[in-house]
Amino acid sequence: MTTQPIQTQRVALITGANTGIGRVTAYELALTGVHVFVACRSLQRTQSLLDEVRAAKPDANIEWLALDLADFQSIRQCAQEFLSRGLPLHLLINNAGLAASKGRTPSGFELSFGVNHVGTFLLTQLLLERIRHSAPARIVTVASRAHYRAKGIDWTAVRESTQSATGLPEYCVSKLANVLFSAELARRLQGTGVTTYSLHPGVVASDVWRSLPWPLRPLIKLFMISPQEGAKTTLHCATSPDVEKETGLYYDKCQVKRPSRVASDAALAAELWQRSEDWVR
Repeated sequence: MTTQPIQTQRVALITGANTGIGRVTAYELALTGVHVFVACRSLQRTQSLLDEVRAAKPDANIEWLALDLADFQSIRQCAQEFLSRGLPLHLLINNAGLAASKGRTPSGFELSFGVNHVGTFLLTQLLLERIRHSAPARIVTVASRAHYRAKGIDWTAVRESTQSATGLPEYCVSKLANVLFSAELARRLQGTGVTTYSLHPGVVASDVWRSLPWPLRPLIKLFMISPQEGAKTTLHCATSPDVEKETGLYYDKCQVKRPSRVASDAALAAELWQRSEDWVR
């Protein structure tokens, strides 16, 4: 896979980059000369990526940061660890996520919503001042076409354990939140030189589906694309000069696509933002 060349010594932070499309994204960016931070829960599970990148490009700058998006304390520690380095941040890729998982986060949210949206929101907020000072910069959030299935956000349900049998309805709501968040972020960053993007990567055969019940998991993977194919839209939004003046839009197959009617609701996006700010205080 080839990516658009971007200036060397730029700095990127990618969440959930030890597997799937995040791993491909980190690998490709590191090979172009970007200083890449991969923020994941486990160094052991990330080590093979670090080794692979360094084998392909011995002078590559790629580092691991500990991050568990379900845990506010871990998120704050990750942000502080990065900020303490005194580096700019030109590219934040909110890639990490989970699907078909059930439960409640330590921070008190339905599991998919807490990881996919609330944790992502908090990390972005903590890094936002540095990103603004590093402009031109981009914030890319990996959403999903699953957001079309969500009819809205039940503010009570997102504070409770997963209610559905599969966890998929809750996943759809979390992906709706990703699209709303990216659009609202664009409105708040207008004129700063920081642009935002949300996207559907395709239905990718990755660890995001690890909690799907066994009879469904092998069946659904028959219809999935590879992580290499899935990373193309993320890399397009992260590196292409064609989109550098675009912001707040939703992409599918490297093209702008209209999100759902609910995902286009500016009032809902503003309410989600305000509630999210209150939640993470």
